[in-house]
Amino acid sequence: MNTSPFDDIRPYRDEEVPTVLARVLADKEFLDALVRFRFPSLPAVLLKALRPIVHWQLKKQTNTVHDVKSFQAVIENYMQRMITSTSAGLTVSGLENLDAQQAYLFISNHRDIAMDPAFTNWALWHNGMNTVRIAIGDNLLTKPFASDLMRLNKSFLVKRGETAPKKIYVALKQLSAYIHHSIVNEKSSVWIAQREGRAKDGLDRTEEAIIKMFAISKPKEQAFADFVRELNIVPVSISYEWDPCDVAKARELYEKATHGSYQKDTHEDVQSIAAGIAGDKGRVHVSFGEVLRADFDTPEAVAAEIDRQVIGNYKLFPSNYLAAKALGDETPLQNEFFAQAFDQRFANCPEQYRPFWLTMYANPVRSFRESSFCKKG
Repeated sequence: MNTSPFDDIRPYRDEEVPTVLARVLADKEFLDALVRFRFPSLPAVLLKALRPIVHWQLKKQTNTVHDVKSFQAVIENYMQRMITSTSAGLTVSGLENLDAQQAYLFISNHRDIAMDPAFTNWALWHNGMNTVRIAIGDNLLTKPFASDLMRLNKSFLVKRGETAPKKIYVALKQLSAYIHHSIVNEKSSVWIAQREGRAKDGLDRTEEAIIKMFAISKPKEQAFADFVRELNIVPVSISYEWDPCDVAKARELYEKATHGSYQKDTHEDVQSIAAGIAGDKGRVHVSFGEVLRADFDTPEAVAAEIDRQVIGNYKLFPSNYLAAKALGDETPLQNEFFAQAFDQRFANCPEQYRPFWLTMYANPVRSFRESSFCKKG
């Protein structure tokens, strides 16, 4: 079998899919996790009894899977049911700016661990474009079956567990080289968040360190602006009318503001992923920006342009305007139906977290008003 310097982080190849899928379906911990998710109050003694049934159902649902594309076709069925049952619809804009034959580096704002790249993929898939390779932190994949499932779905690993400076640099260099190799050599698009960790306060800002990471693999003789153009960077702005994790995020912001720090529970990220998938999202919009073609000479300039497009293309919903109004901002008048839905959701947030809950929804309005998009208007 051919080896590459990216074998420990890259997505699985087509020929690897049957073996990896069989390994996942035989994983007792994975089967137990599914049973617990479906029947959270089930006594532990019954878990073992239900394993064979779950295993049989999964084998039946995946009996047509033989490569990555057929695996993603199974995922598509789950996505369709999820969109129908947990959202008021998905809309997409900006794809007319893209060429289906090109590979792009999609840099997105980050609100939800799993759904941000999933909705990006859905938008591309249903408009005749190839799905993306997804950057995901290995800290989220503490179980072998979780890593296998994500790599079956075209995810590649971002190593976040290294602590020694030399090992951190080696990991970043490998990541940088893989992203460049994927886009330029393998013509496969990549999705990565604009920052490490979700923007829990609703402020979408690109971390310059991520842009600097891309450039680690730049040849010394190549101009930075030419290297950026080679990556075909496209800013992506994802908007959720309702955030399924809004109260949890507000709680974290409250704890940090009140006590100076916040300690995550052991399985909090997994719970956030589950809530993001199953929770009510309202309307969802994915906006694809324009490819960065200008002469951007510094990482700071690239980050600023990504921010400009992400903020400018963010679809503002009544939930955003109503939150801004509650904080004293002047906003357009909103329909009474939306106001009632907003008040009901707000009432479900514990009182001490409410200022942070409101700010989270209001900040996209404030960011837009401060942006060049608004000033040009």
